[in-house]
Amino acid sequence: MKFFTTISAIGLFASACLAQDAPVQTAHVTLRSEGDDHSYPLTVPADGKPVLTHSTLPIALIDAPDFNVLQACVIETPGDKNLSSKIAADGVTQQVVIDPPQAVTSISCQGTCVETYGACFDTNGQYVGACCNGLCIASRCRPWNIGQQS
Repeated sequence: MKFFTTISAIGLFASACLAQDAPVQTAHVTLRSEGDDHSYPLTVPADGKPVLTHSTLPIALIDAPDFNVLQACVIETPGDKNLSSKIAADGVTQQVVIDPPQAVTSISCQGTCVETYGACFDTNGQYVGACCNGLCIASRCRPWNIGQQS
């Protein structure tokens, strides 16, 4: 009976430890109008809750330097859109392209990603997760531009 009680207590303790909330990552994005005449920053916690923009400015690009917005976020607009990605002129920042440009009413993100130079595979060779801004090379998340930067 003591053995069963001990095992039960260990199980309850382990599940309580696992149930603790992990820190929520945050996407720091910049929404850019067509022609880059106007832009504004938006901070989106990756908790699945939509962050309203309260803006009618038509957005063509969303800079996403620290989170995989195209894969892990929902971008709400009033009309149909095609979303794609590209790398900004700086050769580093990933951008989400909104075609046709239109107002973004909200953005919600969920999940986690591995920071630049973080391990995308653990010591047992198990995949940890997608890179926030770059790609996995030799078990580390590398920035998009692995060459020289001017």
